[in-house]
Amino acid sequence: MSAKGDMYYAWSTDADLLAKGECGGAVSSLLKFALESKMVDAVLAVKKGADIYDAVPALITNPEEIAQTAGSLHCGTLLLSKLFKKYLNGARDMKIAVTLKGCDVMGMYELAKRQQINLDNVVMIGLNCGGSVSPVAARKMIAEKFETDPDTVLKEEIDKGQFIIETAEGHKGIKMDELEEEGYGRRANCRRCKMKVPRQADLACGNWGVIGDKAGKATFVEVCSEKGAQLLDAAAKAGKLATEAPNPKGIEIRGKVENAMLKLGDSWRAKDFAALGEGNDRLKTILDATSRCIKCYQCIENCPICYCVECSTKKPYLVKPGEVPPNFMFHLIRFAHISDSCINCGQCQELCAMDIPNALFMHALQVDLQEMFGFVPGVDMTLPVLALVEENEERARLTGTGSDQIFNIFQKE
Repeated sequence: MSAKGDMYYAWSTDADLLAKGECGGAVSSLLKFALESKMVDAVLAVKKGADIYDAVPALITNPEEIAQTAGSLHCGTLLLSKLFKKYLNGARDMKIAVTLKGCDVMGMYELAKRQQINLDNVVMIGLNCGGSVSPVAARKMIAEKFETDPDTVLKEEIDKGQFIIETAEGHKGIKMDELEEEGYGRRANCRRCKMKVPRQADLACGNWGVIGDKAGKATFVEVCSEKGAQLLDAAAKAGKLATEAPNPKGIEIRGKVENAMLKLGDSWRAKDFAALGEGNDRLKTILDATSRCIKCYQCIENCPICYCVECSTKKPYLVKPGEVPPNFMFHLIRFAHISDSCINCGQCQELCAMDIPNALFMHALQVDLQEMFGFVPGVDMTLPVLALVEENEERARLTGTGSDQIFNIFQKE
């Protein structure tokens, strides 16, 4: 029997999934078995839409449709955790298996703390993630740096520090460092991310550390919970999945890759946060950028931390209805409500109609608050800082308590 901390090389015994899936199709086999065995009622995953730049969420109840979600889409920037609340009633009515990258898992935990998701009904299969690329930026990068028509690309991947594309004429790769030095490559929030192996999921899966004759043909699976162990063992016992002990050298390599990615995240944080400045300089930067806001509410609609039925930014005594651009109070309310728990998913920036670097502002605040209070969002069920604050609404209305605390952080020198 498997236990938390156990590691395996795993691959599918299903010929179709073995051919269509990446790294041996182990994740697809686990999802298919979970449905077939009635361990879950449905699977939430991502599949290719119109092309490789179009990632589409798919809720699947037929095991034969799992193959449609096989493989990865690095140019898809969906966040699945918010979909649980918006469309699946927080998994209260059905059991769901889902594939999640690091920020997805963090979002699941933050929503669960706010009683928006029932994690008891969710099987989380975490996917190692080195970052994703905005669809629009990806097309531009491929056209300008790869000198290739984006519509001719059949497949893309990020491997061994390169962004690699495949066309009918073959493969072409460029080092990610080179791309990012010139303003291409991964999304800015992905560069700052330090959740590369999502061990707070039930299983953590990826290709890092798979070496030897299994390289490219198997998935490295780390067991992270009893629930994950049960799924893995049951799938193997049913003959749906083959496993073997990982190469010790592979375990070492996996650790080195993860550590290198974490150091790179620290480097990007230092660079991005330094560019914001401190105190009044930072405040001015944020004021200037947010003055472009058209109050389209995409940052709020897609944030996994926002869950209020009645948003405070729509209360007329705080923000004037119809005022565009809105008073800075609109943004201060967002900062006050979200900054302690920001998971750096980038949705508020990715979907901003005015290209305001919202994620940078929010992430910088979250890191400041983390240094002050020690709270790390999205890693367990520890309550966020603001959960321990009782705020009288009338007092808040009159004094701005909450928002003014965040304002004071901007002012620190």
